[in-house]
Amino acid sequence: MILVLNTSGADLEFVLDDKYARVSVEKQSVALPTETARFIAKCGATWSDISAIGIVVGPGSFTGIRLGIAYVKGLGLGLDIPVVPINAFELYLAQTPDAFVAIDSGHGDFFVGAKNLPPCIMSIDEIETKQMEWPRTVGHRPFDLKLGTQIVQNKLAHQGNEPIVPMYLRPSYVETNKKEK
Repeated sequence: MILVLNTSGADLEFVLDDKYARVSVEKQSVALPTETARFIAKCGATWSDISAIGIVVGPGSFTGIRLGIAYVKGLGLGLDIPVVPINAFELYLAQTPDAFVAIDSGHGDFFVGAKNLPPCIMSIDEIETKQMEWPRTVGHRPFDLKLGTQIVQNKLAHQGNEPIVPMYLRPSYVETNKKEK
């Protein structure tokens, strides 16, 4: 069984086989271990049933992404199973491969990506022009995390171990506000 987690947004999201759950929590860092165990048990599974873990590595909440990656890396080591990174663009494009993906960053611009367009940041003006190169635009609705299971299977079969690296498309608050000495 493949467990897929998403901590890149405000809520926690889980997939195990065909089961999905979204859990609203006050503090992801406190709730993640408990909610993960609760979800697995609710699915009628145990930790030993899990053969791999997928984690959404971004773009999204800086802290949520780091938390999720650290947590699943620990699980992967403890369970001796592979951990596979998935980014939001892969999830959107798994459902709509010919789309231009534009995700509101919450900072007045958008995280964008598409086939043959590496993930980057664009203004709304840039998007209005660039999106015309693709037949449709997605990203205004949440992605389907259930697609993560197939992405993990494909990556394990074709790519082997891929490093778990956060997808940060902009510098952190600290990086943008550091003072030169």
